This record gives sequence, C-alpha cells and structure tokens, in this order.
Amino acid sequence: MRRRREREQQILDLIRSGEENVEELARRLDVSLSTIRRDLQRLSGTGAVTRTYGGAILSRPAPETTLSSREHINLQAKQAIAAAAAALVEDGERVLLDVGSTVEALGLRLKERTLSIVTNNLALVPVFSQSETITLTVLGGTVRSISMGTFGPLAELAVRRLTADKLFLGADGVVAGRGLCEATQEQVALKEAMVAQASAVFLLADASKLGNAHQPAWLPLMRPWTLVTDAGATEAQLAPFRALPGVTVVIAPVAAPSRRPAAEDLEDALD
Repeated sequence: MRRRREREQQILDLIRSGEENVEELARRLDVSLSTIRRDLQRLSGTGAVTRTYGGAILSRPAPETTLSSREHINLQAKQAIAAAAAALVEDGERVLLDVGSTVEALGLRLKERTLSIVTNNLALVPVFSQSETITLTVLGGTVRSISMGTFGPLAELAVRRLTADKLFLGADGVVAGRGLCEATQEQVALKEAMVAQASAVFLLADASKLGNAHQPAWLPLMRPWTLVTDAGATEAQLAPFRALPGVTVVIAPVAAPSRRPAAEDLEDALD
C-alpha cells in the first residue's frame, strides 16, 4: 500500500513536470503499462488527474498568485537573473518587456539606460515614466490586476504594429520541448504576438519554474531562444533544455551577500 502511494505521488510529480504519456510514465518508474493504468484510474477517481487518450493531465491547475506575493519569492535568484539579463541589453535598443516579477526586477536595472521600452507591465510604468533616457511605449488593453499587466486584442494589435531588438518573457513554468505555460489563453496569445515581433527572445525563469507544468495554457517556442535561469538549477533540470536545437542556456551566478567591513563588526561588538 505504501509503495503504491509513493508511486502515485511520483506519477503526479512527473505529470506536473510535463510527462503525461502512459508509456513514458511506465518507463520512468520502471513498472508495467497495466500498473500505470491502474494507478491513473485510482488518481482519476480521487479527482487528482483527468484521463486523456494515452495518458493523463492534472485536474486542478495551481492557483495563480498575485504579482506582489511573487516579488519576495526566490528573490536572490530573481535578482541574479535580472542582472544577467541586463548585461544582454545594449544602449539604443528597443526592448519588449513582458509581465512578471523577474521581468520587473530586470526593468528596475534598465531605468538609467538609454533605451526604447515597450511593455504591458504596468508595475514598470512609474519606473520608466520618470526617466529622461527611456522612451516608453505602454501596450493598451484589458488590465489583469493579479499580474498587473495588459492583455487582449488591443494589446496584441499594438504589438503587431512594431518590432523589437530583444524580448524578455516571464512564465509560470517552462518544459523543454513543450514551451512555457500560463494560467490563461489571453496571456499566451499576447506572448505569442511578442515572440513574432522580436529579433531575439529571452525567457527569464528561476529554477523552480523549470519543468513546471502547473498551468493549463501553453505557448510552444518554435524558434531560437535563450533561457536565463539561476545557479540553483540542477543539471537534471537543465539537460533537456541544453539538448534542444536552437536553445541557449545562460546561468546567472547568485551573488554572495555583501559583508560589512571588519571595523563595523568591531564597533558592533563594543556596543
């Protein structure tokens, strides 16, 4: 019984990371096809998965969290990714910025640069609107307060009227060979339009998002692109991306916390 429960949890973890095929699940867990089918039948009965032709998917996508709640999660990794991404931007470029807390961290590092910025990221509007060196274009559309971004047909139309040197995307998750996932189709539709208009595409995703398939809306990335992630990503997470043709992987080193000078330490000790 315990072994079965452990196997069913492994199945859920594999499905969550993008493995939904019965044959692949059986191979990964080294069990028979009939065993996997019985496990999926039990998981379907509990409502944990929904059976599909040849496999299963999770029945309940992960709840979407607000931008403000995400800003403090994996903060050190996001700052490292933002620093690495900022180093890829050259002055004078037109840069297209998506929504998301990691993209927001990148935007804060670009506010003193000489750039043309196009974005649907409303959290960055106050940052760039006060800059004398940034030419800011805001994509109009329907506001999603949970992500502080604009989406919908108006935003998609605006994107298709322009081009960008570089696009920096955020995502709820990314699976090698499958693409990135989001909570809604409207988010994916705008990202797809952004990808079509950019000369170079970068996805900013910390290690927790690699292999994460919690959300139901998907955007396949069918062109060359660059994954910028943090040093916390394991080789097992990175290997599927490195194996893809046209995908470049950039690892952002996590900076060590700065240490105060010894003299200050001595003053504290004397206090």
